Amino acid sequence: MTAYKRIRALFPDHLGLARGKYLPSHHAERGARHCITMFALAYDRTMVPAPGAMLLEGLPDCELLFSMEEVRPCWEANTGVVVGDLYFRGEPLAISARHALRRAIADWEHMGYRIKVGIELEAYILQPDGQGGWTEWNTPGAYVYGTGWAVDPIGLFDEIMETADRCGLPVESINSEYDTPQFELTLAFKDALQAVDDIFLFKVMAREIAARHGLLLTYLGKPFEGRSGSGFHTNFSLQDEHGRNVFDDPKAADGLSELAHHCIAGVIEHHEGMTALCASTVNAYKRLRPGQLAGYWANWGYDHRGVTLRVPNDRGGATRLEHRMSDGAANPYLVVAAVLQAARLGVVNNLTPPPAEELDCIENQSTDRHTPDDLNQALNALEADTTLAEAVGSDLVANFVAVKRAEWDKFVSAVTDWERNYYLPFL
Repeated sequence: MTAYKRIRALFPDHLGLARGKYLPSHHAERGARHCITMFALAYDRTMVPAPGAMLLEGLPDCELLFSMEEVRPCWEANTGVVVGDLYFRGEPLAISARHALRRAIADWEHMGYRIKVGIELEAYILQPDGQGGWTEWNTPGAYVYGTGWAVDPIGLFDEIMETADRCGLPVESINSEYDTPQFELTLAFKDALQAVDDIFLFKVMAREIAARHGLLLTYLGKPFEGRSGSGFHTNFSLQDEHGRNVFDDPKAADGLSELAHHCIAGVIEHHEGMTALCASTVNAYKRLRPGQLAGYWANWGYDHRGVTLRVPNDRGGATRLEHRMSDGAANPYLVVAAVLQAARLGVVNNLTPPPAEELDCIENQSTDRHTPDDLNQALNALEADTTLAEAVGSDLVANFVAVKRAEWDKFVSAVTDWERNYYLPFL
């Protein structure tokens, strides 16, 4: 018997939103049914006939299944929470982001490796502006790497950390970031699926706790003009069957194994193609600009925050690669699946990376390759990178592209305040 009165059964949709149902504990083990056509939805609830969503094929059900052994304490009273998998007619749902991550993990396991992942996430805190919108939280004494009252006047992150601990979401660190009121939220390194489930639940939990205080915690890549963007950094390493970190090579001049260099090469090779999955909103491309230290350039380097793929100085068991392109608005399952598949393709195809970046990446860099300039061009690049698309999942990519094309079309047709403010006084 479970100690909870109800189970909050969740799954990530194509947008990275946490959808699901509350289920009474006594029959939660049966799982739950959901209309598969939710995969046709945009943020504004409009729908397009995206491949796999079956909008024009009767809108049938898919099933959410999970093990009761995976239920953990929720941040809501008398409630357990679990992340499940979606199935359609007895088979894993091809357009499910969690299945795409499972596939990436299985592909690496087939090669004899176990993946470890750690996520660093950034977010802004907003408060009501009194006019029906949002403005930055008032923390005038805040500064980078700050803790305590000056950066968190109501103890919001004290509550988030305490709640995360109760829910089995292992926080490694929390601190204020360079701009205000921005924070960095880092969770512990774990097996890949568990790490992504943790950050998925943590994002929901932190946002809901902020809402209880009348605040909005946003993971949007660039919520403010003239301030730093918010990133989602994927740290990863590989272990062999003995638990040894196979990115580490004490005999190599840089301490990195040949396998690590192949992984670097794969991520750089598929830089443009993976951008749409890592930066999946129109807004994301306001962050991905030159000189923003945000994963714009197709480069890598040793302990260099200006590159897309950073190699931290740690060696031995802590050797890892840090991918810095994504923002927190992207689907974490798709982000990590894309990073892992790009790295794996570097190994499979025996790729060699370009030389490590040694320029500053603020005014100068050693490559001309960079992320596409907007979401539309990023979708084009994803479709053109058929090798990566097939690795992540062709059906999933087709669904994702269709929904995001519709999102881009809405943006292009929208008339903005900037246009009115800029042109109306003269034209």
